[in-house]
Amino acid sequence: MAVQIKQINSRKAMNNLRSYIKKPANIITVLFFVILLFTVCLPLFSLVRDSFIVHPGEVRDVGAKVNSFTLYHWKTLLAEKLYDYSRITFWKPLFNSILMALLSCIISVGFGGVVAWLITRSDIPGKKFLSTIFVFPYIMPSWSIAMFWENFFKNSRIVACYNQVGMLESITGICVPEWMLYGFFPCAMCLGIHYAPFAYLLIGGILRNMDANLEEAATVLKASRFKILRKVTLPIVMPALISTVLLVFSSSLSSFTVPSFLNKNGSFATVSTTMRSLFNSSSMQGQGFVIAIILLVFSVVILTINNSLTGKRKSFTTVSGKSGQVSLVKLGKARMPIIILVMIIAVFFAIVPLLSFALESFLEVPGDYSTFTTYYWTTKDTLEDRVFGSSQGILVNPTIWKAMGGSIILSLAVAFISGTSGIMIGYASARKRGSRLARWVSNMAFFPYLIPAMSFGAVYLSVSYTKTFSFLRSSIWLLIIVGGIKFLPFASKSGANSMMQLSPEIEEAAMIIDVPWWKRMLKILFPIQKASFISGYLLPFISCMRELSLFVLIAAPGSIITRVLQDFDTNGLTQVSNGINFLIIVIVLLVQFVTNKLTGASIDKGIGG
Repeated sequence: MAVQIKQINSRKAMNNLRSYIKKPANIITVLFFVILLFTVCLPLFSLVRDSFIVHPGEVRDVGAKVNSFTLYHWKTLLAEKLYDYSRITFWKPLFNSILMALLSCIISVGFGGVVAWLITRSDIPGKKFLSTIFVFPYIMPSWSIAMFWENFFKNSRIVACYNQVGMLESITGICVPEWMLYGFFPCAMCLGIHYAPFAYLLIGGILRNMDANLEEAATVLKASRFKILRKVTLPIVMPALISTVLLVFSSSLSSFTVPSFLNKNGSFATVSTTMRSLFNSSSMQGQGFVIAIILLVFSVVILTINNSLTGKRKSFTTVSGKSGQVSLVKLGKARMPIIILVMIIAVFFAIVPLLSFALESFLEVPGDYSTFTTYYWTTKDTLEDRVFGSSQGILVNPTIWKAMGGSIILSLAVAFISGTSGIMIGYASARKRGSRLARWVSNMAFFPYLIPAMSFGAVYLSVSYTKTFSFLRSSIWLLIIVGGIKFLPFASKSGANSMMQLSPEIEEAAMIIDVPWWKRMLKILFPIQKASFISGYLLPFISCMRELSLFVLIAAPGSIITRVLQDFDTNGLTQVSNGINFLIIVIVLLVQFVTNKLTGASIDKGIGG
């Protein structure tokens, strides 16, 4: 009898397993749980481990064997008083980073939120054009805005400019003080402008979909416009406002590229630039891993605060039913001055940078427009270059085009991995909604977004120092893995939202006539949500092409174009670095434009879900 019961239970378990395996969503969920466990969770343990062990270059300082346990890195970085080391190396850069992040939040939310309100709630003219160009600073790399800031404001009175003249001095003769060109203020401004479109997209989306009856009711009750804004509009957009502030703060706090480009005078150290310098020293790598962990903790705390603040209200919805009749605020006599001011700012940071990069690459003497030349684009002569030994003009330079090809191949591979994985995870999340395992996979897929880019690179740098994975060090495969995992949150969010919009009945109708799963995906689901799915491929491609912080620790010199650009800029060949920057932005904008025209997909469909 016991044997029969055991056989029955065994057959029942096998039948349940067969039934489970027959459902593609189950296989996808289990597969990605294993993949994400190894690519997201386990590397974090390696990062923590490397902050507590002795590295080969640290044996003399620590006085212990390689790989032995030590608290030396934590004690030295956080509490070393000799030569004021801890304050100079960590606490002051952390304070600088926090101040920079706070100001960038104020700028991005203030500017982006105002533009979102003007476009959705006022009678301001030129909305379509303004909306189109306003997202340009987000499509462009943040360091492009930093380079433009330097091109525009550098002048002969600042020692760190090496007598180079910027656009402002060349045209008007005005020389701005050094604090406006290098340091805290310009870093915060450039980051604020870069993330302003992010705030615009999040806040504008809520304002656009907000029930207009609420504002109409307040108007009928004779409430002033300011009171309506304060008592009705702001509470409704509060979730987007809170999320934007916290995400911009987290991203700005860990930003590497902007402080790197706008610290030529060495006056403004941040935690990210300090982490890079620590990793460059073989005797201080352990302290670099400590900073990576601290930045990661900041991001997790910020996410927790975000969930706590937005979770106190169970719902941010308003009354049922939604009026499509939005009563636009009439700006009256202020209409034209406001649109002129907003347009000037938007064009200044969206279009003028492209002109700046193009012009500066053709000038023999930076800022002197009488020295126009094609030399830095076409010469086959050797340019003075301390990085690559011998360099030629941009169009004939093999190092530049090899790196550009490397970046394009890397971006295509990352887009394919992230986009396809995002669709699969989105499909599994939609079909297994409520399942604990599906919820784990969805959270694990989003987690890389919370990890600062440079810290995420440090995670895999740590992995590449192990014997098992040492073959990955400085290889293209390491970059593909890192990029594919880091940009997965964008694609998985886009894929999940797309799949949630599709009724299961659409797929079930095909299942009745035994259409295979792969054919259902290709012939039914993908065509219906084509634009959203392609956005899940487009955003990782664009993000990877412009990325530097993520790869700066793990990419070999000359392997990707952003590393080459930074090397040229650092070593004084600003004409070449401006030309490379111009090419990167043109490629990114061209890919965005062509994809949008052919498929209807757009980068803003992947931002913020």
